[in-house]
Amino acid sequence: MFLAAVIQLSSTADVDRNLGAVETLVGRASKYGASLVATPEHVNFLGPAVDRARRAEPLDGPTCQFFADLARRHGIVLLLGSFNESGSTPERCRNTSVLFGRDGAVLAIYRKIHLFDVDYSDSVRCLESKTVEPGDRTVVGATDLGPIGLSVCYDLRFADLYRRLVQEGAEILCVPAAFTMQTGRDHWRPLLQARAIECQSYVLAPAQFGRHDDPGLPESFGRAMIVDPWGQVVATASDGPGIALAEIDLDRVAAIRRAIPVGGYY
Repeated sequence: MFLAAVIQLSSTADVDRNLGAVETLVGRASKYGASLVATPEHVNFLGPAVDRARRAEPLDGPTCQFFADLARRHGIVLLLGSFNESGSTPERCRNTSVLFGRDGAVLAIYRKIHLFDVDYSDSVRCLESKTVEPGDRTVVGATDLGPIGLSVCYDLRFADLYRRLVQEGAEILCVPAAFTMQTGRDHWRPLLQARAIECQSYVLAPAQFGRHDDPGLPESFGRAMIVDPWGQVVATASDGPGIALAEIDLDRVAAIRRAIPVGGYY
């Protein structure tokens, strides 16, 4: 059993400000005793979409180096929810999540598969694929705390992705996000609970909150939360930057999977 924390941020185009907020909140979570800390999508930069590819970095760039150092300094398993990784062309980047070990080593790299291409209303209209190229494989990171399946935001709507992560051994699922206010208030919590119930896994969902510096991105819903493998929400962040903490007991995952076996799932 160990303590996990999910971070809630209001990232902007000011990278130094964003990383300063990450450093403060990760440090606070570590002081509370968290061994696993997860940060949201677009953690280092949430400015205009056209700038994301231009400001993209390689995996050995400053953002990943910052997170590696933070993990090492606190001796924690740390999820960089996502950053803009350099893509195969200058016009498009990748929306990439990176899992770091206690020694700062990279344990897993996941590139968002399902891109946020939607036309819901005048206030929720986005074409992420215009500036982002999709990933093409599922990823489960092996850690000393347990196997962690990676995903990013809009992936949450695609249950088959999580089915594959469980089949590949995941017992904890991470969903770093910047869910919109319009969809988040109705869909965020039930979708997270659905993934937890059907996968019989813990779901860690760090989140962006509020308004950002991207005029094309609606206000983010927030409500970073942790859901247990029975589908119970065991921790939720309130409005504004902050953290939510909960105990993770992987014996509970095993017990629920034994009690209610889902044929062909595992």
